[in-house]
Amino acid sequence: MSLADKIFIDMCKDILENGTSTEGEKVRPHWEDGTPAYTVKKFGVVNRYDLSKEFPLLTLRKTALKSATDEMLWIWQKKSNNIKDLHSHIWDEWADEDGSIGKAYGYQMGVKHQYKEGMMDQVDRVIYDLKHNPFSRRIMTNLYVHQDLHEMNLCPCAYSMTFNVTQEKGRGGLVLNAVLNQRSQDVLTANNWNVVQYAVLMHMLAQVCGMKAGELVHVIADAHIYDRHIPVIEELIGREPKEAPVFKLNPDIHDFYQFTRNDVMAENYLAGPQVEIPIAI
Repeated sequence: MSLADKIFIDMCKDILENGTSTEGEKVRPHWEDGTPAYTVKKFGVVNRYDLSKEFPLLTLRKTALKSATDEMLWIWQKKSNNIKDLHSHIWDEWADEDGSIGKAYGYQMGVKHQYKEGMMDQVDRVIYDLKHNPFSRRIMTNLYVHQDLHEMNLCPCAYSMTFNVTQEKGRGGLVLNAVLNQRSQDVLTANNWNVVQYAVLMHMLAQVCGMKAGELVHVIADAHIYDRHIPVIEELIGREPKEAPVFKLNPDIHDFYQFTRNDVMAENYLAGPQVEIPIAI
């Protein structure tokens, strides 16, 4: 069993067995038929993934590695807020007639800020510090900018990354670790998708900064399973997990801005069949 599968199964069981319901409360999401989309939720879920041991691709059902990578690069590399720069259609319902999702996600990554070293955006600042000040405790990004929330078509869910570098025990090399903070997560739809995206990001940043990828700690303030997702989750976590695949990243890329979705690959990736997932909006 892959570690990602075990973490997912344990988390889902904990939410279903020990979570609290929002049924009857005032909630924003709804189903296409207009019915309120209630959830069973847990507060403060924390999952740890050691990327030096295993890449966290779920095998209970397939996670599209290249598509997840493409969305991550759309935000972190292209710094775009326009769905025309994205290969998939997952953001279509939040885009306006011009394709923009407002001042969200990639827009915030592209805003330049004044530092002692000059003007840089958040991504370039992270890369600069990882290369020049790796033991700084201030290497972080934040997409939840309150002054711009009213111009975002969707408030950021995964909103902050805090990077922390440690020394590799007994070898002296540097290890890149990170904490991903998420205010809210639809566990069935997005959990492994987000984990995979930021695991890829860590591998990419580690490679271009001369490090190895270490721990990804995922902190979810509101981890929830929608009411109509419960039967799907129960079927999914009852499946037989498989061994984790082997992650490959193009070793010839040493500039973060040169990576593409085609530079990632999962060898020996065996996964269960996809499931039909109703989407709350």
